[in-house]
Amino acid sequence: MAIAATMVKELRSRTGAGMMECKGALTETDGDMEAAVELLRKKGAAKADKKSGRIAADGLIVALVSADKKSGVLVEVNCETDFVAKDENFSAYAHAVAETVMSERPTSMEALSNLSLPGVEATVEEARRDLITKIGENINVRRFQVIEVHDAGSISAYVHGNRIGVLVKIRGGRADLGKDIAMHIAASRPLYLSKDDIPVELAAKEREIYAAQASGSGKPEKIVEKIVDGRLQKYVNEITLVGQPFVKDPDQSIGKLLKTEEATVEQFVRFEVGEGLERRSDDFVAEVMAQAKGA
Repeated sequence: MAIAATMVKELRSRTGAGMMECKGALTETDGDMEAAVELLRKKGAAKADKKSGRIAADGLIVALVSADKKSGVLVEVNCETDFVAKDENFSAYAHAVAETVMSERPTSMEALSNLSLPGVEATVEEARRDLITKIGENINVRRFQVIEVHDAGSISAYVHGNRIGVLVKIRGGRADLGKDIAMHIAASRPLYLSKDDIPVELAAKEREIYAAQASGSGKPEKIVEKIVDGRLQKYVNEITLVGQPFVKDPDQSIGKLLKTEEATVEQFVRFEVGEGLERRSDDFVAEVMAQAKGA
């Protein structure tokens, strides 16, 4: 049978496949629209499998906070290029995944993959594979995290350019303190909340390194010990949130700021697109730092 242009247009709208692919599928199924949709989905799954091994180290971060500020989610969804990271379909998918995490609270990536997206007759995994076919790049839901407050306190979030996202659980302080802390975390990249959270073996290793460096100085043992203690404290301040100088006011540490505000940070999560993956180098941290100081 003859394949009308309107049929091709409808199939393209439903599947996102190319014009020639749609015409070919309609021809192969003798104009049966539903069969053509199924055929393209099968072909798309095969294409998705071929693309699944390609590195997806670009993408975006989505942060959501509930209306009562008692829960928040952070999600990273990856693609291969910055161009696709800005695509509306990719962004819509990433936000839909975040909404699913917020509403369903999955406990693993596997559980999330099998959940249905809001307003879509497809699971997270099915929609991901369909999007790969439509966009032509590998796409992965890399990770997510949920933070909740069960008593006093609230969740604050900050996202910089869709590339760095932070959630902070904070108790006390002014209304916008949580956002300020989240912006600081985005810029300064602390690894731990406080000294107590640093693994014992990591602190011991650093002390050993500093001791070895100072041992050849010829200074008395007590002086060497003070030098090591000083270097270790500097290291602790650099990697802990409470020890870092506040980006908006470097004359005071986050710890002093929280004390002044009578506030406590109980937990934080920071995601940066592609961290730990092979990708090109973009200095997002310096960009956030500049914005934070100017805010």
